[in-house]
Amino acid sequence: MRRRAAGRTVIAVDAGLAALFGAVLVGQAVAIRQSWGGDYWQFECVAGLVVCVIALLRRRHRAWTAVAGLVVAAVAILVARFAELPGEPGPALVLGLSVLLGSAVRTLPVRLAGAVAAGGLAVVAGTWLGVRPASSGAVIGLNAAGWLAAVAVGLALRLLDARRRATVDQVRREERLDLARELHDVVAHHITGIVIQAQAAQIVARKRPEQAQDSLAGIEAAGSDALAAMRRVVGLLRDADDAAPASPGPEQLSELVKRFDGPGRTVRLRQPDDESAWPPEVTSTVYRVVQESLTNISRHAPQAHSVTVSIAQDPRAITVEVVDDAPPAPARYHHRGGYGLIGMRERVETLGGTLCAGPRPGVGWSVLATLPAPESR
Repeated sequence: MRRRAAGRTVIAVDAGLAALFGAVLVGQAVAIRQSWGGDYWQFECVAGLVVCVIALLRRRHRAWTAVAGLVVAAVAILVARFAELPGEPGPALVLGLSVLLGSAVRTLPVRLAGAVAAGGLAVVAGTWLGVRPASSGAVIGLNAAGWLAAVAVGLALRLLDARRRATVDQVRREERLDLARELHDVVAHHITGIVIQAQAAQIVARKRPEQAQDSLAGIEAAGSDALAAMRRVVGLLRDADDAAPASPGPEQLSELVKRFDGPGRTVRLRQPDDESAWPPEVTSTVYRVVQESLTNISRHAPQAHSVTVSIAQDPRAITVEVVDDAPPAPARYHHRGGYGLIGMRERVETLGGTLCAGPRPGVGWSVLATLPAPESR
């Protein structure tokens, strides 16, 4: 679709240029016939037509078409000088040459674009050779204006193209960073769940072999969830309309909490009963903060027996707090400063919120994220 649209745009632009070239050629022929009489118009119109055709073919090879246009202009100047013809380059030739110069300045490498622009300036400087004194000012002024317009437009479009490429590169970098955060959040969470289920299965198999089947079923479910989550993340890379949504809804928070609620640990979820619908970016951020916090507790605070997830909303802000009662451990601070915490902070700060994570007074750890309420953003 994009290629077709671009192709239609190119055709429309070239068709418009062709119509403009034709109108200028006709007007030029009429003006010369009325002022000079005879067949003086033929040479100038032929020279202008050749350069205009070359300008319409510029997309095939920007450098060589620009050079060809400059050569035709130089030859026209010399012929007009020695054959006593109207001054060259004429309006049609100037217009076609301006299109060639502007296109070259916009797209060619810097050195080559500079060389083409210098060639155009040389043509402007040489126009005095092919004009009569009575009309030299008008012809030189027309050519100088055409050269200046071509260089100015070419440079402006070149800067716009460079800015567009820089913006695209920045967006791609941001998308890669966002995908890295998604992969970390999804994979770390589900793999941690599978590991916990496998450890529990080993214990159950030794003590209550008849219940091992339930643990294996839990591992299978966790693996299926991991596969589905990975498909959602991969869906971010596709422009397909059928890609699964990557932002989980608030209703999945209870399922998330249940996965971490097991033997030896109680995880409680507190959230408003009349919870209003949030924008997708807020919903995803709340979910990821809770997910990363619970994953970190499972990894680095296995001694925690009680975990509380609290979500509250008032007219100004949405707060998400995850606290546990694990005893302090020096290694825990290092682990909590990894990519997971960085990813949470980036997500929260992108929405204009704040995130604080650190030990609680006495025992336990707290993660507190504050997001602006949708109404106030």
